[in-house]
Amino acid sequence: MVKKFIGTLFVFTLVVVGLGAVKVAQIKEMSSQPHDMPKASVSTFEARSENWQPVISSIATLAPVQGVTVSSDADGPIVNVHVESGATVHAGDLLMEIDSAVERAQLQAAEAQRVLARLNAKRAADLLQKNSVSQSELDQATAQLNQAEGSVSALQATIDKKSVRAPFDGRVGIRLVNVGQWVSRGQALFPLQKLDTLYVNFKIPQRLLSELSIGQKVAVAVDAYAATKFEGLITAIDSEVDSSTRNFSVQATLTNPNQELRPGMFAQVEVHLPTGTDQIILPATAISYAPYGNSVFIVEKMKGPDGKEYLGVRQQFVKLGATRGDLIAVNGGVKAGEQVVTAGVFKLRNGMPVQVNNTVQPSSEPTPHPENT
Repeated sequence: MVKKFIGTLFVFTLVVVGLGAVKVAQIKEMSSQPHDMPKASVSTFEARSENWQPVISSIATLAPVQGVTVSSDADGPIVNVHVESGATVHAGDLLMEIDSAVERAQLQAAEAQRVLARLNAKRAADLLQKNSVSQSELDQATAQLNQAEGSVSALQATIDKKSVRAPFDGRVGIRLVNVGQWVSRGQALFPLQKLDTLYVNFKIPQRLLSELSIGQKVAVAVDAYAATKFEGLITAIDSEVDSSTRNFSVQATLTNPNQELRPGMFAQVEVHLPTGTDQIILPATAISYAPYGNSVFIVEKMKGPDGKEYLGVRQQFVKLGATRGDLIAVNGGVKAGEQVVTAGVFKLRNGMPVQVNNTVQPSSEPTPHPENT
């Protein structure tokens, strides 16, 4: 029985060893046969050289060249409003009237006193020529005339203050008071802004002070008109630097003939510097970002271990420069005319074979206009 068991075990061992030897032979045969690495499908972009004019970007606020909140210069109830909110007015136009009935009545009395004082002064002058009155009596009559004229002028000035007029051409904002409302001296009545010309106020770091000068062009963009760039000129540079931020203030002036822009708007401003530099331009999607360094993959002819030529990728570390829209400048590492991978970068490694498919390519516009989704 034991002999039979040992014989069976021996036969089983021979079978297992034989199967193992056959499998090892198959693996060696497969490993000895040449095989091709799988090719990754990528899209490419030909690196090109462009002259980019340097731009300084900053956040700005629009301010009026002339703008005030018109306020009351006298006390009293409002009796008449001559303009509606949003109306365009000219300098000197009557905007609002405050009740001046009492002052007008006082003015009539003062004018009557002035007439009497003028007659008394004339009579005293005639009598002095006849030596009927003394010089002191003439002086007293003249003083009374001057006092009467002063009273008339003061009352007339008070009445004028109760007629609120536009100090300059502009557009009235939303009215803050209504007819019949009592207003006090200094109370705000409505805003008035001149909109045909606006200031653009922004700040620039002190290290860029030497790059700016009066008369440089600026481009202003606001969210309300995203597709439009408004052009202006630098008209003032502050004489001091803010000691807390180390920035200095700059003011540009732009025309607003259609009155599309409004004071107080948030804006993005770009200052165009006079000299440009040549840059190697690539789409931003071509960059493989990594903590140890940013790189791109350049498509070129390579030779494999068997000496055969194939289309592969070479990883090249680069230093990035300025960006404009979908494009980015590369400072070194890439030459104009080289084919750089723009899609499929994440799955590549150095020396990997690829096949180029440029049927669909990522956007590469310097001024993209993405759609809202």
